[in-house]
Amino acid sequence: MRADATRKREQVVAATADELAELAVAARAGEPVHLSLDRVAARARVGVATLYRHFPTREALLTAVYHQELGRLCDAAPELATAEPADEALLAWMHRYLDFVDSKRAMGVSLRAIVASGAVTQSDTRSRLAGAIAHFLEAGAAAGTLRSGVPADDVVAAMAGAAITAAPEEQREQAERLLDLLLDGLRPR
Repeated sequence: MRADATRKREQVVAATADELAELAVAARAGEPVHLSLDRVAARARVGVATLYRHFPTREALLTAVYHQELGRLCDAAPELATAEPADEALLAWMHRYLDFVDSKRAMGVSLRAIVASGAVTQSDTRSRLAGAIAHFLEAGAAAGTLRSGVPADDVVAAMAGAAITAAPEEQREQAERLLDLLLDGLRPR
């Protein structure tokens, strides 16, 4: 791809991620949400035709955004795990995870379609999240701030449970409280 085409593609993905983050806030407030590709194109400062040239379907665009955001979330773990005490870093990272989940809720039916197509798989997502969490668990076990021997996949399952099962009327607040409880359980006795 030419440099200008790559730049425009990146602008569209970034604009979509920003739009989804705003829609997630609206969804939490109980407002109906819909991702407008016209608004995404305007936000990215490209024409709608350029958007469709790079992403022929809504699902193709959302798949790119999903993979990029998952990558950013997971890629931040190694540095974050060493920048502050591992238990505090893990909690901060888990809050980023909630942001990631919130923005996916705004994808709605399209997310289900990309999962059904196999473009995004639960096993790949869980594996990448577990790999990221392992950085915190290892650093925390070495420093004595987190228990040793905790499977990273168990933490992923607990985080996902907190994010998914929180009561709709106070979803974010309850999910954050549940993550606090999870972290308390990860600390050594």
